[in-house]
Formats: sequence, structure tokens, C-alpha cells
Amino acid sequence: MTVCGLIKTSQEPVPLQSISVDVVVQGFVADVVSELRYKNEEKNPVEVTFVFPLDDEAAVYAFEGLIGGTRIEAQIREEKEAQQEYEDALSEGREAFLLEREANTSDIFTCSLGNLPPSEEATLKLRYVQALAPEPDGAIRFVLPAVLNPRYEPQGSEKNTVTKSIPRVPKGKLPYTLSLCATLESSRGINRVESKCTLEPLRYTVEDHTAAQVSLAEGHQFDQDVELLIYYEEVHKPSAILEAGKPGAASGSLMGDPALLVTLYPSLQCTPKPGLSATGEFIFLLDRSGSMDCSSDYNIPDAPPRIKSAKETLILLLKSLPLGCFFNIYGFGSTYDSFYPQSVEYTQQTMSESLQRVKDLGADLGGTEILEPLKAIYSQPCREGHPRQLFVFTDGEVFNTDEVIAEVQRHSSSHRCFSFGIGDGASTALIKGIARAAGGSAEFITGKERMQAKALQSLKKALQPAATGISLRWDLPSGLEAVLVGSGPQVIFEGQRSLIYAQIRGQDQSSGASGGSVVLQYNFQGQTFTDTVKFPLQAEKRDRLLVHRLAARALLQDLEGTGEKEEEKQRLALQTSLSSGVVCSQTAYVGVNTELGQPVQGPLVHRDVPLVGFQAAMPQIKRRCGRGIPALMCHMSAPMPNVYSDIGGDLALEAEEEELPPKKEESPLLRLVSLQNADGSWALDSNLASLLGLNEAEITSKTPEQVAPNVWATVLAILWLHSNAAEQRDEWELLEAKALHWLQATAGSRLADCVKTGNAVLGTSVSPQTLGL
Repeated sequence: MTVCGLIKTSQEPVPLQSISVDVVVQGFVADVVSELRYKNEEKNPVEVTFVFPLDDEAAVYAFEGLIGGTRIEAQIREEKEAQQEYEDALSEGREAFLLEREANTSDIFTCSLGNLPPSEEATLKLRYVQALAPEPDGAIRFVLPAVLNPRYEPQGSEKNTVTKSIPRVPKGKLPYTLSLCATLESSRGINRVESKCTLEPLRYTVEDHTAAQVSLAEGHQFDQDVELLIYYEEVHKPSAILEAGKPGAASGSLMGDPALLVTLYPSLQCTPKPGLSATGEFIFLLDRSGSMDCSSDYNIPDAPPRIKSAKETLILLLKSLPLGCFFNIYGFGSTYDSFYPQSVEYTQQTMSESLQRVKDLGADLGGTEILEPLKAIYSQPCREGHPRQLFVFTDGEVFNTDEVIAEVQRHSSSHRCFSFGIGDGASTALIKGIARAAGGSAEFITGKERMQAKALQSLKKALQPAATGISLRWDLPSGLEAVLVGSGPQVIFEGQRSLIYAQIRGQDQSSGASGGSVVLQYNFQGQTFTDTVKFPLQAEKRDRLLVHRLAARALLQDLEGTGEKEEEKQRLALQTSLSSGVVCSQTAYVGVNTELGQPVQGPLVHRDVPLVGFQAAMPQIKRRCGRGIPALMCHMSAPMPNVYSDIGGDLALEAEEEELPPKKEESPLLRLVSLQNADGSWALDSNLASLLGLNEAEITSKTPEQVAPNVWATVLAILWLHSNAAEQRDEWELLEAKALHWLQATAGSRLADCVKTGNAVLGTSVSPQTLGL
């Protein structure tokens, strides 16, 4: 695992003393101020480089430094101009700093601080704003990224990534700590806050619980992402914020006019029933690089490796697919392979074959080259009447993020993409980018979170028919006009948040009008649906213009999207970035100390600050390629490199065959799921009897009259799920729906009696109404 921080080019560090972060979360918007304090204890001036990750959707809008008591506010410039200004300042012996975005990705930033004098202290302050999304359970997720995994460079790449040069230290040896204080505000009320990090108790600052504060416990080391899960009351209510424009900015411009942020939660009123729908082509693309053998949570000694969680998730997904659809499974690393030359029909035979192959998969394919398997998938023709749905699971980082997103974008009209970032440090630019490019959704799985629940939530979305004819209609007083900023909602899923940014132009010519409204309209399964949000027209005055910055970031994402870089779009992106202060690929922040009397004396030297080591956390990788799956289709996208060649390390695959540790027994839930047939039924056999805590003869003897053994077995399996795995219902809800559809088609009127008898046999108390009977 790798952690962001100051990077130098020699072994003698300039210590990073501390990091302090203040976060204000207002509803679904987080405004973040990060202060990083350093001290030069050398005899010569130093140049320091700080590399850090940010969320792909964060809008960096201010950067400043405090060096030797002098405050230096950086200015946003065209990137080449900023770089030249920084270099000129260093050559003149002036203190300066530069903030720029890493090439080819939008979620890594680099800040260079030059000519820090001996014994001098420096504080760098970064400001950014970010819109937050609800998790499937309704929590609002804020993440302060700490982990910056090495970016894998594909074979033949001519460019180097900054992540390769970061020196490493063992976990627990970082010389700096983190303090974080979060102020939470919501008119809906704050219920609680959860985190995988140790927190001080939540403190409410008002009696009605609409404002609160929470902070990290003292002594926290910045060696894992800091995640806050904030639970509001009534999280899914629509909302709107109208923010006044920037004083002095031109009327008619994005920053000069009021900006509106509307949050909608469309309700499609649809529960997918896999047993009723046999359409769809489902392709699962699984990361099998060496790092997938790492622990899913380094803070839990017995936490399973990521590949194990991914395999269990694949089993649940396979069992939840509708009979008669098509599917295939790909694995990728430095090479890639697939279970079948092309997608096959989902039958009992293909499901059983694939289930065994999934159980035999290992993290044995080397690095992280995702582009070639994507090209192979897209080279296969789509099947008429079976919409393609792509599921991507990865913990890795790629250097060619923009190229990968562009490939997905080129085929966006023929499929939807659902992506999953596994573990701390998964690239938000990659995970969110490919989902956004192909009208899907992105999920991140960290710490104790179960991958299975989020994957099944996404499968439910994939099983939903697409909403079409999406449009917006505005109702504003005479003289006012709403101009959409960015592309607006492109895809709608049940209960998923839709953000709308708009610029309100003109002057209100009505008398006494106090508000406006926006209507989101879309077609779904032959019906037209609308969602309406009303908002006041009295714009709030805010110093930091958070809504304007977020709107600018949304517009920049559209203008700098993947594909060919059109000259007019690039020009507009540069203009938007310079006027809003939000960094894009063409701009950078530069600050120079112009008040310095004497130039900084002495040779300028470079120093490294060590970070938590990635290689130290990696397990030994055994050669397991092909074991148990001789029929795999194998495609070589490049010669097999060292597993860790992507991070410049010297760890290679072990040549000798070593005995694997004994496998842990499957969970009872996974054992039961594994026994289910493709049509949703269970067979009455000794395996099922054992799991139910009975013997086969005992179950058979209690079969109700005129009920087939597989019907009886299926009823018992469903009752077991409700009684023994209720907390994991999200993971088996779809496969239960398939089983119930099979039961209703097979058993008919006998079902209620079966449930009653089954409750008596198992000692459960599940009502027929719970099963929808």
C-alpha cells in the first residue's frame, strides 16, 4: 500500500511535521481545507515535491503558502506559463510553489515548493470542494484520500508516472500525523457518523441535531484513506441551492450570474425480477493482478484477500443472472483470458462450469493492463435483444487512465459499464470515469465493507430497463432564463442521485415572484414520469462560491472528456478554468514570494520524505496459472513482465511451486448459494440437508403431499435465507426472486402449505406474506 506525501530525490528527508484538515459538509457538498506543515532542518535551501490524490470530481479552487511568515497566494495560469514563472523564480533565488495536475489522469496533483531556506518552516494550504453521493444504505460518503497506489505503465509506454519514484517505509513508520475536524450541517437532521478510523464521539452543536462536529482520534497515521459515512434523516428528499454570483464578475458569465444546484432522486417504481426477464449479455472483467492477493483490510489480521472477496461476489452474481441471458468472464493482469471465446447462454451446464472455474481463479496474471481486454470485449458483436452490461472489478491503478476511458466512451452506445474500486487507493478517475462514460454507476469497497452487497445493487440497476427521453423543463419568472451547465442527467437509476447545475441569466421582470422550479421528465417502460423541485429565487451569498466551482468542474468534465480534443472545446475549457479558479489539464497554480529582499543563498538540493511501502505489504505470489482451468482461452497482450514491474520494484514471481495454505471453509450462505440451480431451484440432496442441520432422509420424510422434492428443497432454502442471513439480504435478494418465480410457476397453490410445514421443520417463523405469497 502506498501513501501520498512529499517526494524528494535523495535519502535525506525534509520532514512533514503534520497534516491538519478542516471539512465543512453542508448536505451533499464538502468544502475542504488541508494544511501541511514542513520544516527544513538542512543547511541548504531545498526544493520539495508533494504528490497527493484527490477524488476525480473534486474542484481545486485555491492554493497558498506561508513561508517564513510571508503569505503567498498562488494564481491560476496556463500550465506552461505557470511552469516558466516557477522556474524563473527558482533561478532568481526566490521562494515559489507550483500546483499542477498529473498528465493522463484527473485524480493526482503535484505541488512543488522551491527555495525553502534553512531552518525555515512552510505551510501549504489547499482548498477544494466536492459533491458527495449517497451509498446504497443511504450514508453520505466523504473520503480524504491518503493511499496513492503505483500507476501501472503498459508495455511500451514512453512516459513515466510520478508514483514510481516514491520511496517507501514500513507501516507505522511515517514521521507525520493527521488531525481532521469535520463540521456537519443538514436541515434534515444528522443521525450518526461511522468510520473505519477511530473517531472522537459525535458532538451535536444545536438541539435539533441539524449541526454537529466530529474529529479523528489523536495519533492517527495517514496510512489509510479516511472515510466518514454520514447518516442524515430523510436523505432521499430533493433539494436546491441558489448561490449569488462573484462580485465584480461580468454579468452573463458563469461566475457572474447566480448558479443553481438541484439534487433529485427519481423513482422508477420498478423492481427487477430475474425470473421474468431473460434478456441481457453480462460480461464480468476481474482484476487478477498480483496485488489482488493483498488483504482486503490491513487492520484486521484475518481479513480475506481481495481476490477471495471478488470470487465470492462473482458466485453471487452468477447465481442471480436470469435464465436464458448470455454471459462471459474475463480476467486481466499483464495478460488476459476469458472463460469462453464469446458469450454463452446462461444454462445449468454453463453456470456449473463457470462456478467451478471461478473457485479456481487466482491473482496470478501480473500487472494491470486493462485496455487490451476491453478491446477484446468490444471486438465481439453485440447480441440483438440482449443489451450488453459490463462489470469491472479492480484494485489497481493504470497510467493511461484517459486512454482507457476513451475506449469505453467509443463504445458507450452499445453497453453500460458498472465499475468497482477495491481497497484504499483505487483510482477515482478510472472507476468513476469508465462508469460515467458508459452510463453505469461506480462503487468503492474499502475496509470491512462487503463487495457482494454493492455488486448485487449494481446488478439490480443493470436489470432495470433504461430510462429514455430524459429532458428538463424550467419554470421561472419573466426575464429569467436557466442555462444548463454540463450535460445534465444522462442515465437514471432507481433511487440514485441526479445532480443538475444551471446558470440563471437575466433580470426578474415579474412582480412578487418568489420562486422557480425544474421538472425532470423521462420515459420508462412505456410511461412518462416527472420529478419536480421548487427553489427560492433569493440567492445565497457565499465567499467561496462552492456551487459555482462545482458547476465549473462539471462543465470541465464535459469539455475535457475523452476522445478527440476539439480546439473550440479546449479553448472554452481553458477560459472556464481561468475564470473559475478550478484547475484543469491545461492550467496550474503558481505562487512567487515577491517581497523577498535578498535571494535565497546556497545550492538548491532535493530531499525525499518516505511513505508507507507498497512492496512491504505484498504477499508472495505462487505460480498458479491454469491450475484447475485447462480450458481457459488465454490471450497474450504483451510478454509477461515481473509482477511488480509497474512500481519499479524487483519482486518477481517465484519460479518454484509452493504448497498453498489450507483453504478456509466457505460461509454457510455461500455454500447454500453454490447449491442453487440456474433456474432458481435447489435439489433435495445430502449437501443441502447438511447445511440445514438435518439429514436427507429426515427432510424427505417430511415432504408435504403432492409436492416435488426440488420444490420442497427450494422452500426450505428460502426459509433458511430469511432466518439465517437476513442481514445480508441485499446479496441474495435477486437469486431469491428467481427462486420464487420458479416456485410460483411450478408449485402454484401448494406454496403456502409448504412454507407452513417448512417453518415447523426448521424451527423458523417466516410468513408467506414475507415471500410475496
